[in-house]
Amino acid sequence: MKILFYLIAGFVLLIVYVRFLESVSLFYPSRKIAVTPKEAGVAFEDIYFSTADHVRLNGWMVKRAQRPEAAATVLFFHGNAGNIGDRVEKVVNFRDLGLNVFIIDYRGYGKSQGRPTEQGMYADAKAAYDYLQARPDIAKNRIVVYGASMGGVAAVDLASKYPVAALIADSTFTSAADMAKKIAPFVPSFMLAVKLDNASKIKAVKVPKLFIHSPQDGTVPFRFGKALFDLAPEPKEFLQITGSHNEGYALSAQIFLPGIESFLDKNGLR
Repeated sequence: MKILFYLIAGFVLLIVYVRFLESVSLFYPSRKIAVTPKEAGVAFEDIYFSTADHVRLNGWMVKRAQRPEAAATVLFFHGNAGNIGDRVEKVVNFRDLGLNVFIIDYRGYGKSQGRPTEQGMYADAKAAYDYLQARPDIAKNRIVVYGASMGGVAAVDLASKYPVAALIADSTFTSAADMAKKIAPFVPSFMLAVKLDNASKIKAVKVPKLFIHSPQDGTVPFRFGKALFDLAPEPKEFLQITGSHNEGYALSAQIFLPGIESFLDKNGLR
């Protein structure tokens, strides 16, 4: 009986540890927004909107200078750390490609209310999509969903369920189970509460897709990005960049931006 008790207690402690590990490794929100597009000399709208479960979210809308109502709009989902204020450079880059950009903070990030969760992230992505669909100055059939790292999970989930023009998955992964094998290989995947299951959802995304990843990415292994690409149906492209997880887009600016530009041009989205 003692052995059984110790086994059960050990199993319970392991589950508690796994839940703790998930809570501290999945989301790293920051409330303070250090920089806005204004500091980059770019006009923007500071927007508040609500989710289906009544959480008030914050985002920025940056429009291209000429005929924004005819432009494609990038719905931008950022990674798991910081907030929208850490992505101003990318927002400006997309605007400079001739696109509108709508970037949001998930619940618990920046000025958005609530506490971040996996299901909450999906609800936040849908609320952002619904907000764009309701705006008369946005071309509803020209929404390009862009997700970087963890944001790729929100982007893939949204694109697998709702009509979008294209998907760009930047430095993202296949699933929480695969990431757990890298971070904590001793943890059985069945114990994970979060799924982050891009691997199964990507098969339902039929629109043009661009996958971006660097072999030097030490946070999300290159093999996970490549595996996600392999699982995706056509049409699809893979853009290999260089550099670390957070700096690759800047270090590979001469590859990153032209690669996205080419992808959008091929699909009539610029």
